[in-house]
Amino acid sequence: MSGRRALVLGGGGVAGIAWLTGVLAGLAEQGLDVTDADVIIGTSAGSTVAAQLNQGLSLPELLARQRESALMNRELTVEFELGRFAELWAELFTGFPDPVARTRELGRRAVAADTVPESDRREVVAGRLPSPSWPESDVRIVAVDAFTGEHVVFDRTSGVTLADAVTASCAVPLVWPPATIGTTRYLDGGARSATNADLAAGHDAVLVLAPLPFPELDDELALLRRQGATVAAVVPDEASLTAFGANPLDPSTRPASATAGLHQARTASAAVAATWREATGW
Repeated sequence: MSGRRALVLGGGGVAGIAWLTGVLAGLAEQGLDVTDADVIIGTSAGSTVAAQLNQGLSLPELLARQRESALMNRELTVEFELGRFAELWAELFTGFPDPVARTRELGRRAVAADTVPESDRREVVAGRLPSPSWPESDVRIVAVDAFTGEHVVFDRTSGVTLADAVTASCAVPLVWPPATIGTTRYLDGGARSATNADLAAGHDAVLVLAPLPFPELDDELALLRRQGATVAAVVPDEASLTAFGANPLDPSTRPASATAGLHQARTASAAVAATWREATGW
């Protein structure tokens, strides 16, 4: 086997966590376990899934944790409308054309927002993780500095606990509190990009699983292809979007979203396998 493979897991709330888990489990069922990629890049929901992989629980066990109520982690319930969030993002795009200035303004608003206590949110995120330790595999977790607007990539060499890194990457602005690490506060990595797939530059094969395929995904995939990567992307089909519902942060969406991801992977596996294997010599 030759070539370097990157698995990119995008954001999408608790529904996205469930869907990503279902897709990964479904691909493995079809003989394509992509969790042994050379690097796994996780943003928001994707950071949670990235942190759960290769931590002692098999994909079927992780899937069961999303589908069976007795195994589910306790989650906080919050009102969230994706449409309103998209409107806010459109407003920021108009008012702040520079992406760093835009995320800095979002950070300013997020720091001032009235949300649940940080400790409560961190407890929920930590409860999702099979282990408090970083995986031995190369896992990279994307967040955004709320003060500077710049993105940061945490890994096992960053001196940051896994729970803190994932909490930062999952800190949906204006919904959850920005995560404090040292003297800095961090926003959801999705404040930069829902997938941050461009951070996989330099790899021969890139598989992107994107619960929320915002328009920038096409540009990121095109960039990777121009750089010579073979790229495959899986985005939610109609059944998966129905499972997500209007509020992908609603914990009740998990069983249906996980099942939808599982079923979708069975359909998508052939195209994913062709791309993944062609680029890596499997």
